[in-house]
Amino acid sequence: MIFDGFLAGRIRAAGAAIHVVHGGQGPPVLLLHGYPQTHAMWHRVAPVLAREFTVVAPDLRGYGDSDKPPGAPDHSTYSKRAMAADQVEVMRALGFERFAVVGHDRGARVAYRLALDHPERVSRLATLDIVPTLTTFQRTDKAMATATFHWFFLIQPFDLPERMIGADPAFWLRTLLGRWSGGRLDAFDPAALAEYERCFSDPASIHATCEDYRAGATIDCQMDEADLGRRKIACPMLVLWGSGRRGRHPDDVVGEWRKWAADVRGHAIECGHFLPEEKPAETAAALREFLSA
Repeated sequence: MIFDGFLAGRIRAAGAAIHVVHGGQGPPVLLLHGYPQTHAMWHRVAPVLAREFTVVAPDLRGYGDSDKPPGAPDHSTYSKRAMAADQVEVMRALGFERFAVVGHDRGARVAYRLALDHPERVSRLATLDIVPTLTTFQRTDKAMATATFHWFFLIQPFDLPERMIGADPAFWLRTLLGRWSGGRLDAFDPAALAEYERCFSDPASIHATCEDYRAGATIDCQMDEADLGRRKIACPMLVLWGSGRRGRHPDDVVGEWRKWAADVRGHAIECGHFLPEEKPAETAAALREFLSA
């Protein structure tokens, strides 16, 4: 019902089977969701883009109805390199060797790693409401830690956060959605919110998403450190972010990304963290203009 007219299925990648919906016609665009959501977060943007593009919206490994393999001691199972490799295989299975990528939140971290590791695959890259993972940790101070407290909670050793979140996963999810949207749970379609709660109530998903953040604080940072100053994202890049998240972003978001990419443009949208749901028309318009250029 959320993605009327889209096809749904599962595609087996090397490390996990990935649930995906796809529809539309034209050049391919891969949409990657963030935490603690699923592909359903794109339900207001995907139909608009599908008028001109073939839109592919998967659940990331560990999220939604995709497989949730157990975490590894070094958290590599949920490294953004592994999660990006899943998406290369998904797109290849659908017949796309080269494609544009749009990512929000954790999906944006997968997206920029995909562009770094597979430059021949990515024609254009758009990231929504993030700066690079290494940058986030390097600039953490009291204000930053307060605004992103979940980063430091979710990376605690197994299974402290799993047990605490598992005691009331719907409360945790609604608390984060409300906090990051400026207290506007009404910004979320009830059907999408029900989908997030259904998927996040799975203990395997809670564990997998904690592993996603543990990987961010360890192996993902190591990969960023290895790449910073040594190679850059080669394709054109758009960065969008919510203007209402004070303390979350550096003063010059575009400038931060220019350390990582050769061709960057972008701007803020007047909203909180969830651009595709809080401001879908503005988000879709910015993406459409960028992807059509």
